[in-house]
Amino acid sequence: MNKRTKIIIIASTSIIVILGVAYFLLKSAPKDGFNLETTSLETGKIESTITATGTIEPIIEVEVGTQVSGKIAKIYVDYNSTVKKGEVLAEIDKTNLQTEYNTQLLAVQSAKVEFDYQKKNYDRAKDLHGKQLISDTDFETAKYSYEKAESTYKQNVSNLDKAKTNLSYATIYSPIDGVVLSREVEEGQTVAASFSTPTMFIIAQDLTKMQVVANVDEADIGTVRVNQRVSFTVDAYPLDVFEGIITQVRLNPTTTSNVVTYQVIVNAPNPELKLKPGLTANISVFTLEKSNIPVLPNKALNFKPDTLSLSHNGFTVQNKVSRLLSSNEKTVWIEQGKTLIKTNISIGETDGINTEILSGLSQNDKVVLDMKELATGETPAPTTETSPFMPKRPGSEKRQNTSKN
Repeated sequence: MNKRTKIIIIASTSIIVILGVAYFLLKSAPKDGFNLETTSLETGKIESTITATGTIEPIIEVEVGTQVSGKIAKIYVDYNSTVKKGEVLAEIDKTNLQTEYNTQLLAVQSAKVEFDYQKKNYDRAKDLHGKQLISDTDFETAKYSYEKAESTYKQNVSNLDKAKTNLSYATIYSPIDGVVLSREVEEGQTVAASFSTPTMFIIAQDLTKMQVVANVDEADIGTVRVNQRVSFTVDAYPLDVFEGIITQVRLNPTTTSNVVTYQVIVNAPNPELKLKPGLTANISVFTLEKSNIPVLPNKALNFKPDTLSLSHNGFTVQNKVSRLLSSNEKTVWIEQGKTLIKTNISIGETDGINTEILSGLSQNDKVVLDMKELATGETPAPTTETSPFMPKRPGSEKRQNTSKN
C-alpha cells in the first residue's frame, strides 16, 4: 500500500466520523419550537351507557286453569282472541258434577226433614221437662237427637255448597280483559286437577303496554337505578329504536355458568303493537345523562408539560397547587401569555371522554390539551428499498419504464 492510498483512507475515515458526530448532535439538539393545543370550557353533555339483553313480555299475563277434573266439552276462544273479563272461555263436561250436586241437594232436603222433626220433639220435651212431667233422661235424649240432626243438616248444606261451587268451576271464565296468547287444550281432552291446576289458556292483559325483562351483569348492576332511560332494538325491526324506563331492579340474583346477573324490568310502551311477547331485546341503559353543563375533555386532565422544552422556548411554569387534592379535584394547565399555570379544579361526573367542571375555571381560560413539538425539518416519508441482488418480479421493469415515459 503506497503513501497516497493511506492518506485517502485516513481522510475517508475522518469524514465518516465527522458526519456521525454531526448527526448525533443534530438529533440530540432541542427542537426549535412547539405548538400548544388549547381549549376552553364548553357547554355540553355527558352520558354513559351499559348494554344487556332481555325478553319482551306483557306486563300482566295470567294463566287460566281449572279446579275440577273432566273432559273438555266446548272451547269458545282460540289463539289471539280478544276477550273481556267474565267472558266464557271453555266448558268442562258437567254430567258427574251435576249428579253430585243433585245428590247433595236430596241429602240436604232429607236432613232438613229430620232436623225439623227433632226440633219439634225437643221443644215438646223441653216444655214437659219444665213442668217435671218427664225425666231428665228423656229430656237429654230429645236434646241429643235434636243437636245431632242440626249438625247433620248443616254438614249437608256445606256439602251442597261445595257441589254447587264445583259445578260452577266447570265453566271457565276470563279473569281479565286481554288477548289469548296460548290455548293448551282441545275439545274432548281430559284434564285432571288432582295435584296441580292444569293450564288451559294464557291471557295477556294489554299488548300496548309491554315490558323488557333484562339480565344485567353483576359488573354493571351498581350503576343501574329506577327511572333511568333505556333504548333498545329487536331483530324483527332492526331500524327501529324503542324507548323505555326502568321500573324495577330485582335483588334476586341468577347464576348461569358462573355468571351472575340481575333482572331489570323496563316499561316499554307499544302503541303500534310491534313488540311481540318473546322477542329478544338488546338494551342500552343510560346510567349517566347530564346536559347543558360546563365540560372539559379528559385529555386536559392528563396533560403533563415538558418543562425543558418550555424553558428553552422562553416559557415559565407556575404551580398554584399547594395542597393534596381531594377525590373530586384534578389539576389542569392554563396558558397566560408565555406562562403555564398549574391550577386545581373541582370535577363532577365523567363519561370517559368529557368531564363535568364544577369550579376552578372561567370561560376565558385557555386550558392546555397537548404540546406538539416542531422539528427543524420534515422527515421524508419512508420509501421501499430493494436490493439490486434480489430477483425482480415479472413485469416490474415494464411498469417502471411506463411510469418514466
